[in-house]
Amino acid sequence: MERLKDKVAVITGASSGIGRRIAEAFAHEGARVVVNYLKSRDSAEAVVESISKKGGKAVAIQADMGKKEDIAQLIQSTISEFGQIDIWVNNAGADILTGSGAEADLTEKLEHLVEVDLKGTMNACWSITPIMQEQGKGVIINMGWDLSIHGFEGSNPQIFAASKAGVLGFTRSLAKSVGPEIRVNMVAPGWIETAFADEHMSDDYYQARISEIPLGRFGKPEDVATAAVFLASDDAAYITGEAIKINGGLV
Repeated sequence: MERLKDKVAVITGASSGIGRRIAEAFAHEGARVVVNYLKSRDSAEAVVESISKKGGKAVAIQADMGKKEDIAQLIQSTISEFGQIDIWVNNAGADILTGSGAEADLTEKLEHLVEVDLKGTMNACWSITPIMQEQGKGVIINMGWDLSIHGFEGSNPQIFAASKAGVLGFTRSLAKSVGPEIRVNMVAPGWIETAFADEHMSDDYYQARISEIPLGRFGKPEDVATAAVFLASDDAAYITGEAIKINGGLV
């Protein structure tokens, strides 16, 4: 199937994890893909190579999604490369759980999350919607978090939930503002088998989370990518302003 044939898709933060799987899934469905990255150029180029080996078309473009000028340059570079933008996926997010991000104090973490996850998403949407409106069509998919809807204990979850709840409210409001030309939806993953789950969770914590999930396992990045393909395709032509939870039934 090529549900995204002749489409051009930008996936922010696509050098690894969920973003990589979304980029690969979109390319498999026929889209030409922009693999956006912040620092991991080699990883982004590896995604491009993976797509190219399977007959797809992709290019890696660097941009900091926390900076409006970088967003503008990403849009211009994409149009220069492919001539259009049909799908935009706001996947890039601040890392407050590993490396230097984990060492920051709570206020610094909050500022970083708001700058990238919330303001970055909003600025990207505000930058791309005039272009999509002019061409008469477009799809935007924002990245949320299922537990921003249900809540989860801890200081890091508090600030992460606050930023992603903002993305949810913005998504629903934007969808009412830019229809019928543009559809805007959100995917809200739950516990997903990412590098953080593999490298930073104790076995006891991991098993405790699984015990709460009706389907009895963590999700895979591919599970999120499959939902993103659906929302980006004409299969979801009558869906906008929605948040789809990919969390194995966790509430």
